[in-house]
Amino acid sequence: MSQRPTGRFITPTTATGAENEPAAYLRREFRLDDLPTRAILRVTALGVVEAHMNGAVIGDEVLSPGWTSYRHRLVVPEHDVTDDIVVGENVLGAIVGEGWALGRLGWENKRNHYADRPALFAELVLEYPDRTQIIATDTDFRAATGGVRSNSIYDGETYDARLEPDGWDAAGFDDSGWGAVEIVDWPLDALTETAAEPIRRVQELAPVAIITSPSGKTVVDFGQNLSGRVRFTVTADAGTVIALRHAEVMTGGEVDVETIRTAKATDQYIARGEGAETWEPRFTFHGFRYVEVDGWPGELGLTDICAVVIHSDMRRTGWLETSDPLLNQLHSNAVWSMRDNFVGVPTDCPQRDERLGWTGDINAFAPTAAFLYDVRGVLGSWLQDLAVEQKATGFVPWVVPDVLSNPSSPTALWSDVAVSLPWALYREYGDPKILADAYESMTMFIRQVAALLDNEGLWSTGFQYGDWLDPDAPMDNPAGGKTDRHLVASAYLCKTTQEMAATAHILGREDDAAEFAALTQRVRAAFRAEYVTEKGRVAGETVTGYALAIAFDILDERQRRHAGDLLARLVAKAGYRISTGFAGTPLVTDALSRTGHLDEAYLLLMETGCPSFLYPVTMGATTIWERWDSIRPDGTINPSGMTSLNHYALGAVVDWMHRTIGGLIALEPGYKRMRIAPAPGGNLTSSELRHTTTQGDVAISWSLTEQTMTVGVTIPEGTTAEVALPLHPDGEMREIAAGTHEWTYQVPDAGTARSFTLDSTLKELSDDAAAWRAFTDAFARHFPGVPLDGSAPEAAFMSVSTMLEYVPGASEELRDDLASALASVSQGVTA
Repeated sequence: MSQRPTGRFITPTTATGAENEPAAYLRREFRLDDLPTRAILRVTALGVVEAHMNGAVIGDEVLSPGWTSYRHRLVVPEHDVTDDIVVGENVLGAIVGEGWALGRLGWENKRNHYADRPALFAELVLEYPDRTQIIATDTDFRAATGGVRSNSIYDGETYDARLEPDGWDAAGFDDSGWGAVEIVDWPLDALTETAAEPIRRVQELAPVAIITSPSGKTVVDFGQNLSGRVRFTVTADAGTVIALRHAEVMTGGEVDVETIRTAKATDQYIARGEGAETWEPRFTFHGFRYVEVDGWPGELGLTDICAVVIHSDMRRTGWLETSDPLLNQLHSNAVWSMRDNFVGVPTDCPQRDERLGWTGDINAFAPTAAFLYDVRGVLGSWLQDLAVEQKATGFVPWVVPDVLSNPSSPTALWSDVAVSLPWALYREYGDPKILADAYESMTMFIRQVAALLDNEGLWSTGFQYGDWLDPDAPMDNPAGGKTDRHLVASAYLCKTTQEMAATAHILGREDDAAEFAALTQRVRAAFRAEYVTEKGRVAGETVTGYALAIAFDILDERQRRHAGDLLARLVAKAGYRISTGFAGTPLVTDALSRTGHLDEAYLLLMETGCPSFLYPVTMGATTIWERWDSIRPDGTINPSGMTSLNHYALGAVVDWMHRTIGGLIALEPGYKRMRIAPAPGGNLTSSELRHTTTQGDVAISWSLTEQTMTVGVTIPEGTTAEVALPLHPDGEMREIAAGTHEWTYQVPDAGTARSFTLDSTLKELSDDAAAWRAFTDAFARHFPGVPLDGSAPEAAFMSVSTMLEYVPGASEELRDDLASALASVSQGVTA
């Protein structure tokens, strides 16, 4: 803080910090003889606090002060309360719930990670022309309990309106029956000014339906998986208990709480019985779409209840809409999952007994996050927590703030967020200070890993998450994917050492830049020697392995072309279904399109079978799932115990959509210079992209009608762009300055679609991405899991009809389905 704190942390003498303890109500009355010219209230807590002044709640923040590494950084929000002060008697009050400081966190069911009792810190600074007066938390405060009987981030809140003391936060209230407070020893040098946007109520959603389940339960469907809570208005007899049980999904017509694990996610309201009563819990939040309501008197109406969406109040900066409704829903799902998981810190999920700041998730999603919202505040604050915990312990925690029982070993994609996240933020916002602030943390991580390399320069030992949640990994071993985990680690180290060398150069640390450039060359050479053949075949021959080697520029040009061809074959062989996890998924479409396989990238993006990017959309998802098959095709929930329906990491493909469909690429950090190059495909006929950069607003649109392409571009003052006009017959490029530009031109006639029949060879089909997809999809409906290889030597002369002679049980129905699928592609329509 800018000035030395004068207040102390206080807690009721009766507080124990035990589970289900009522929230602490604290108040102090004071008299003023004249009005100050300015009054500023600084307030924070060990727990979460709702500040009150003279009968009203102060500010519009919720769950304040959020979650940081409290022992190192405890945020103290400020509120201008000049207009709330009166001459005469005034009251400063607060309610303190357990929040993250006291409540249970993580699946280990441990609590009191930071404190053993709730505590309030407040300073009311009253400025007069000739003096400054400070009313601060001390032993003059009084304490009691009220309507908030229990509160838990995971389990919910119970509120008994009959026990709320009327007027407790206003002058004249008799607090003689209230108890004393005592000082809590807490390091005041940990107090810091707010660095991130506060958590707020940002939207309200009305129900889309009220359902009576087969068992007779009343269930409210809000139509969207979200983070927040509900508000309702009810008229009920005194003592009526209304319970709200939150869930992400319904199965068999009933709410299913399997995806929230041990989190009770249940709020209870006990009515006062004095007419219409409106209530919203204040010390918890849930991840939910459905709410099962029990105890409601009479019939629940659509206007009686609403969902209140809460998250860090970041500014939206990125939008994309295409001609394909499924892609638009995929994009919306990524946006909503990001919103739902930015409640103070970037978490993995908002609903179950976890909600932790996993480093791997935000590392995979960082470029997407920085495009969609201005995340400098939230992620800048989070990186400060990462750095102070790394400095204190010597390692980058896998979750930040760190509440895990065991130390976190250096791990690719997870721990190296210390390097790649600042780099992603710098590329988006163009501010070298982002790199300077993180530099010590970045170098500490890279040098730590450099010391762990083997004699060849490979990161070949130690625990790694690998390609986490590869769909082919065993259900009980999500790290056990197809791709060698140390190949993944060494590939990511090639990326992060490049970022580190570039960072040092940007900051003028030339000795460091030389050190890290040499390290980059060493690890890149080691990777190629160990994992890449002379022609470009990557060990293990997995989609993730090829994607990493291509996307991280580990290969030379000849190897890259060959690797791209091999990658395209693997993607086609999998029927354009997903075969990657956290490490590979953000990069596959990039690796394909960068090596001349745009059609395959679109087929992968637009596949709807399980597992695929669009499969959850076809199953009604409104957020990104943790697993590709979190809900199985038969409607059952994946029984692995890790089946969140609200994880943004696998939505990182949206970054490719922004750059490829929307067509916007920053050539210089912060978009001072940009490339505009939409690459239509997948039968898309239009796209509209908007992005608010640090330079100003960028808008790109294109539409294709028959053979006419129209492209519109607007870029802000002070910027320039190179424009590659999509599908232009001459491949035309334009250089543009600030302003609005539009081009309309004829695109080449695609001509008559190729004809495919059962007499076509497997090679002919595999050479056409759409034909191979239609053929393999139709074949898989009869023989699921049987691989087809269009690149085998015999594929050049073997027709489909000939192949079927070698397939036991090949029926006439199979032949008819294959013929129909190929005919539809021949007509220019994918099956």
